[in-house]
Amino acid sequence: MTTMTRWLPDLTQAPLIRKTALAVAGLAMAGGAVAGPATVANAAPASADKPVSVAQTRDSGKELNFTYGFQETYFYCAPAATKMALSALDKDLSQDELAKKLGTTEAGTNSAVETTRVLKDVSGKDYRTVEIPGEKASKAETERLRADVVRAVDDKRPVVANIIGTGVDADGHAHSYEGGHYVAVTGYRDGGNTVKIGDSWSEEGQYWISTDKLADWIASRGYSA
Repeated sequence: MTTMTRWLPDLTQAPLIRKTALAVAGLAMAGGAVAGPATVANAAPASADKPVSVAQTRDSGKELNFTYGFQETYFYCAPAATKMALSALDKDLSQDELAKKLGTTEAGTNSAVETTRVLKDVSGKDYRTVEIPGEKASKAETERLRADVVRAVDDKRPVVANIIGTGVDADGHAHSYEGGHYVAVTGYRDGGNTVKIGDSWSEEGQYWISTDKLADWIASRGYSA
């Protein structure tokens, strides 16, 4: 069983929404986690009493063994997601170390290009950036995301996705990040039709979402796989 680490975010100066936007290499600006629930600093995710997914294959799916944790500041969503992904690869860098590598500031982290660069540099794995440039993912883009997640997870590599807006998970819970956010994708089931998310700002902490919905959540941004 893996350990569960709870990183408590500093919410003392967290704005309700991000007001700035940047663009890098054609990708929209990736925001920090800025629209999280007010109770997150005092509440562990619902999954806190459950073991983090042990690497396994069942029902045409697989989950990776990784260490989940909250982000340490309201703008550290990319460092937190990257840290979760790297933990599955037995790499243990602090969020501060990753923030420096990612170029993270209070304005957030520029794009999935940065998470790809750092994941590739630290892990030595062949991560690549994939964009979904439109406002909604096409069927081909969704199919590519499904294939990329399955291939990456089978290779024991979590995906890091840059999302924006609202995504509704498999249990019907909405997760809203109007200023942008980063999450780790740590598993899949049903042949890749549903994927597991490690979300450093959500009260649930970990949840499942359909790949179709994740693709639309990523739309206008990109992911590292």
